[in-house]
Amino acid sequence: MSSGDLFADARAGGDHGAGPGGTAYGTADAPLAVRMRPRTLAEVRGQDAVLTLGSPLRRLVEGSGGRAGPLSAILWGPPGTGKTTLAHLVAGASGRRFVELSAVTAGVKDVRDVMAQAARERDLFGRQTVLFLDEIHRFSKAQQDALLPGVENRTVVLIAATTENPSFAVIAPLLSRSVLVALVPL
Repeated sequence: MSSGDLFADARAGGDHGAGPGGTAYGTADAPLAVRMRPRTLAEVRGQDAVLTLGSPLRRLVEGSGGRAGPLSAILWGPPGTGKTTLAHLVAGASGRRFVELSAVTAGVKDVRDVMAQAARERDLFGRQTVLFLDEIHRFSKAQQDALLPGVENRTVVLIAATTENPSFAVIAPLLSRSVLVALVPL
């Protein structure tokens, strides 16, 4: 019988599984936003226009990118619109490896390390890596240039999030190699 407490299982040590990259959805010490994050497309609300059947973002989340393989994407929208959640869902498709960097704290060395690890994962295990770069608008042009080789040869699927207009904040070569998804306020 249910007690009506959404987090009773988590406090009791119940295992709700882990999200992409080992994100502990069911741990009681995880922030509320992480515990409540949608785990499937069916649970996502408010972004119906960009998640319609056959849309580039939906195909990316479902793991089907077409003949050329999965695209990279730039998620543009105000805070709280689900950019991080959508990145987690993309990584969950087909068991992709998920690496999250924040442009506030990461640098070119971190990007190169991720690219090298992604190449090893691809070559040794045939496993694709999703690089989620939060706040990409905070990266300089030189730092964004470091992402290009991995995006061009599809060593990683780049999912970049920004609250700033990508036309001004993201370099043109990255924009041309990614699908731009504008998210709406909830």
